[in-house]
Amino acid sequence: MAKRSIITVKDVSIRTMTVNGIDYICITDIAKQKNEIDPAGVIANWMRNRNTIEYLGLWETLYNPNFNPLEFEGFRNQAGLNAFTLSPSQWIETTRAVGLISQAGRYGGTYARSDIAFKFANWVSVEFELYLVMEFQRLKAKEQEQIGWTAKRELSKINYRIHTDAIKRHLIPEEVTPAQSSIIYAEEADVLNVAMFGMTAKQWREANPELKGNIRDYATINELICLSNMENINAVLINDGMPQGERLVKLNKIAIQQMQVLEDNEGRKLLK
Repeated sequence: MAKRSIITVKDVSIRTMTVNGIDYICITDIAKQKNEIDPAGVIANWMRNRNTIEYLGLWETLYNPNFNPLEFEGFRNQAGLNAFTLSPSQWIETTRAVGLISQAGRYGGTYARSDIAFKFANWVSVEFELYLVMEFQRLKAKEQEQIGWTAKRELSKINYRIHTDAIKRHLIPEEVTPAQSSIIYAEEADVLNVAMFGMTAKQWREANPELKGNIRDYATINELICLSNMENINAVLINDGMPQGERLVKLNKIAIQQMQVLEDNEGRKLLK
């Protein structure tokens, strides 16, 4: 299923979608910059152009092993003639092109791979193309940042399992109820919370009643990296038999040191 979103370029909403990890931009929405009433006509005029046909054909030759070059040659020979017309759907069906997608219905319109969409936007308006590229790159950077945060959050969860395993083997007595063992798990989780964030999970919930989830769901990437490291270190300290109070002090010092290094590294990246 396609993942759909909208980017705003100069107060204009441009639909995008991602299909199997590949980004497409709605050139029908871009065409409305030239003719809001008949954007399909704008696209049709663009596709009558010989330079457009040659560009689309070269793009498909480079990226599409199933492209039909014979049909492409036929279109290229006719391009520019007064009687020549070509719709996106005709181009797709005849040449087996993948750079364009033509859809009907609620999300109807013509979508193009990002580099083709940028080429079309340049034909419509050089200024609009520059703003479109800038906003699209900003969107992709934001998505990558979110992917990075999610990966760090998952790593934190994996390390937390290592942490809880150490608790189970070394801190939980044999004959306890599940309720009693959960108290010990919660206490050890709060050792990390206090060392990293300066507060327990309960204190965070009381201070942020309007927020859903837990304190770690709102951590920065650097905090999650540091937290993952501390979970592993705490598991080792538990295995070594270090008392909880001593572990808290040690973990707090480690958290301060690692966050200083991580934040300093981020600062250097910003300066480059």
